[in-house]
Amino acid sequence: MRKILLVGGAGYVGTVLAEELLERGYAVRILDRLYYGEEGLRNIRDRVELIVGDMRTVKIEVLEGIDAVLNVGGLSNDPTAEYNPKANYEMNAIASRKLAVFCKEQGVPRYIFASSCSIYDRGVSDSQQDVLQDESTKVNPRAAYSRSKYDAEQSLLEMADNSFCPVILRKGTIHGFSPRMRYDLVVNTFVKDALSKGVLTLHYGGEIWRPVVDIRDVARTYIACLEADTASVRGEVFNVCFQNVRISELALRVREALRQLGIQVDVRPDYGYKAVRNYRVSTKKIEQILGIHPKVTIEDSVVDMVQKVQQYGYTDFDNPKYYNIRWMRLLEEAQKVIQTTGSVFETVNEVP
Repeated sequence: MRKILLVGGAGYVGTVLAEELLERGYAVRILDRLYYGEEGLRNIRDRVELIVGDMRTVKIEVLEGIDAVLNVGGLSNDPTAEYNPKANYEMNAIASRKLAVFCKEQGVPRYIFASSCSIYDRGVSDSQQDVLQDESTKVNPRAAYSRSKYDAEQSLLEMADNSFCPVILRKGTIHGFSPRMRYDLVVNTFVKDALSKGVLTLHYGGEIWRPVVDIRDVARTYIACLEADTASVRGEVFNVCFQNVRISELALRVREALRQLGIQVDVRPDYGYKAVRNYRVSTKKIEQILGIHPKVTIEDSVVDMVQKVQQYGYTDFDNPKYYNIRWMRLLEEAQKVIQTTGSVFETVNEVP
């Protein structure tokens, strides 16, 4: 039985990926700091080995008995990256490279890294740059999140050799249900707004492009890269998405899926200024080399999400744990309070 180290395995993608790995007979060791607790692992906790720790300070011993590493850890969106650029770069770039160095020293041959299609973002200021971009497109990301991912990519690719096989997956905007649910991703936000407000709001009028992909297709893509012939994936970068879609069309697709469930919603454009990301990507490379074609449609993803959100009670939509930046800020505030007060309920020493 092959054993996988899954970094960030208690997160949004990690919990779904862990389940997929277990279903395929892999042994799974999870390294996670548990910012969001263990709730996302409740269905598999007794079947995985969990190491609670910071990826920035991990020791080489974490790789003992490991056959491959899947790194989906670190900070995972622009707001959290901008909130603390230093921590973002330490996790996404420096720690990711350090783990790869450990892999080479320990003889772990395959390392699959979670990158992002936001590397291609060119905004909306120049319509002539709104083109379909592939893995050979020259990029120079400036945002804290995409820059950290790109720098990590470059350091990992430089390490590729006959004994070490790094693989980079640049994923589109992910959607779909996860045991560690998020409502700060565009399709998931639409579903949350539909169920809580009955309205889908289109920022920038919904005119921007975004590559999207369901979380289950993402998990299957990781496993396909894990099982692929080394010669096919060593030192390769792959874009991963189901389709490129304007946000306005995305809203209409979400609305139609909700109608199948008897849920009626309104769609309203908002043309007020707001910073937006805008990009389209090609997936021809991964289709040709690995034969990977994501299969979960936007509509099917929405129906599945609504049913599971209601089934598992993820309807407390204002809970900050579903929003990465809100949760990080809350944890920081709580830490400051506890440093002053000590334990919340236990007795503390009286001040003389």
